[in-house]
Amino acid sequence: MPLTGKQIALCEESPYDFSGLRALFFNCTLKRSPQRSHTQGLIDISRAIMEKNGVQVDVLRPVDRRIAVGIYPDMREQGWEQDDWPEIYQQVKAADILVLGSPIWLGEKSSVCTQMIERLYSSSSDLNSAGQYAYYGKVGGCLITGNEDGVKHCAMNILYSLQHLGCVIPPQADAGWIGEAGPGPSYLDPDSGGPENDFTNRNTTFMTWNLMHLARLLKEAGGVPAHGNQRSEWDAGCRFDYPNPEYR
Repeated sequence: MPLTGKQIALCEESPYDFSGLRALFFNCTLKRSPQRSHTQGLIDISRAIMEKNGVQVDVLRPVDRRIAVGIYPDMREQGWEQDDWPEIYQQVKAADILVLGSPIWLGEKSSVCTQMIERLYSSSSDLNSAGQYAYYGKVGGCLITGNEDGVKHCAMNILYSLQHLGCVIPPQADAGWIGEAGPGPSYLDPDSGGPENDFTNRNTTFMTWNLMHLARLLKEAGGVPAHGNQRSEWDAGCRFDYPNPEYR
């Protein structure tokens, strides 16, 4: 998707350096490649802004991979013959920015998006080098497309899930597009007005810049400060600023 003049100007006028950041988009469409994905159309705008600012971006379409259903890090240990999640999780760990993109079905995020949240959850108990949960220091956002109501409802659920896993959510961390209620054109369809919609373009732009700004701040700060939130220390008996009941 080509960027608008405003979006290009913001990139060209930026005094900020985002090189060294990595972003991973999950396109939770139900369509396998090479079928056209309307969600991908919206992802492409955010991706283009990031890449113009030096961010390394990867986009993954989960339906193209063999990802098992479940809430364990490697479902092959639970009897599944194939599970690509352990490999995908390495991309997740390398990313500073995680964005879930989803279509709307019956007012909800897609089943694939739910599956991705479940698989992210399966690895959330891992610890980083500071003894915090694995997703501490990452920022999260979401993009929603559809031709029925539900953008804010889906965003509410996805963003809650990401922060519960440990991601930091910046201001205006969601954007979306929906057409008229009932059957009608989707985002990339001719005469939908989606790619030209100023409200959607504005929110997608703000979301993308906020993700980059916060990811940069966190990276420069070395992540979320490690005090009062270290699972490794808690399991060892440390209660931080509170008396340890074992030594009363």
